[in-house]
Amino acid sequence: MKLWFHYSLVNRFVIVGSVILCLLLSPTRLPGMEILGIGTNWVLIWVVIWSLKRSVFQGVTAGLVLGLIQDGLTGAYPSHVISLVLVGFLTSRLQKQRYIQEDFISVALIVFLMVIIAETITAAQYLLGGIRTLEEILLNYQQLVLSSAILSSLWAPVLYYPLNNWWQKAPISTPYKDKKR
Repeated sequence: MKLWFHYSLVNRFVIVGSVILCLLLSPTRLPGMEILGIGTNWVLIWVVIWSLKRSVFQGVTAGLVLGLIQDGLTGAYPSHVISLVLVGFLTSRLQKQRYIQEDFISVALIVFLMVIIAETITAAQYLLGGIRTLEEILLNYQQLVLSSAILSSLWAPVLYYPLNNWWQKAPISTPYKDKKR
């Protein structure tokens, strides 16, 4: 019982620590982490990695919690909640094992696709909220989406490998290891 508690505590530390790391990296602009002023979407990468082998409820919950935290940190409209909840939902519904082998390339492709979806939702929020006109959105949309999608998909394996490795080898029973599709 003590051994299980110890590993459960370490697993929670890994989860919370990786979330904090992603939140701290989000506003950081180090060399290689931005293109044309657009940075890597670390929070979205974490939601994708978390949701890959988890239930829809767990993916949506992760998107909701991280979206609320990110909104609280940025304090800006539009909300990140809608896009991250949808990313968590879609990633968990993907049933990746049936279609794509689990490797860095497939994770990078999934992140690329999810960034496009998330940025499209953000653009729609700008349009529906009356903050920007359609012309303003279309002018910057391609540049923003492609820059963010390329960077996020290139950096996704850096976060995916250690987290996936820990969650697969952790000597405790977790929904990540026990999930049956």
